[in-house]
Amino acid sequence: MKAYPKCEAVPCDDFEAAFKAVELWLVDKAVLPIENSVGGSIHRNYDLLLGHRLHIVGEVQMVVNHCLLGLPGVRKDELKRVLSHPQAFAQCDMTLNELGLIRISTEDTAGAAQIVASDGLKNTGAIASARAAVIYGLNILEEKIQDNCDNVTRFLILAREPIIPGLERPYKTSIVFSLDEGPGVLFKALAVFALRDISLSKIESRPQRKRPLRIVDDSNKGSAKYFEYLFYIDFEASMADPRAQYALGHLQVSALVPIWGNSS
Repeated sequence: MKAYPKCEAVPCDDFEAAFKAVELWLVDKAVLPIENSVGGSIHRNYDLLLGHRLHIVGEVQMVVNHCLLGLPGVRKDELKRVLSHPQAFAQCDMTLNELGLIRISTEDTAGAAQIVASDGLKNTGAIASARAAVIYGLNILEEKIQDNCDNVTRFLILAREPIIPGLERPYKTSIVFSLDEGPGVLFKALAVFALRDISLSKIESRPQRKRPLRIVDDSNKGSAKYFEYLFYIDFEASMADPRAQYALGHLQVSALVPIWGNSS
């Protein structure tokens, strides 16, 4: 709703279903979380980005407001259990410890609110959003119960077609690559941006699934092994910017995997 206030929202059971919905023309775009300021990166979506032919066309940030919800007429001290997603439990750990509630995991926070409402669970609360309370007719027993008030989730907006990057406004570009072995290779890769005064806003590494281990000695007799990584980088420049083009050309020389990237 924040990204596209006038859109028709289509629910999906999981992250991969959202990717497929865009690919199959069932929806125009998908809005998926990529990192949280408390919980860190959503690794599943980093992996899915490479497994699906979608393009990042924007991003949106949402301040998290975890609410403790209950049936109308139920007081907070009457609750014995609470339903929610494990991530929400982790972000509200201090409040839940004080209340002494039994935690029961669900697939998502909104689903927890739906269960409490549809099953009429008087002694059970849910941790979900204020909007979920409105949708399912629950009362907000307490707002902002998260341990860290500065809790923000960043979402990517994905589409079938890329946007055409320009220079008329600030752009962010996301790329993925791997590197050959050798001393200082990652430092040299990142230096191509610093040399051109391009700021990096995010770096994330993920083990390569198809070739997770590299054997240093082919004899494989007590030889050292270490993980092969893919590096995901966000930098603050458009792919139409000559600085970015020169940096990517420079990086291409040392990258093992062809660079994937797009501006948003």
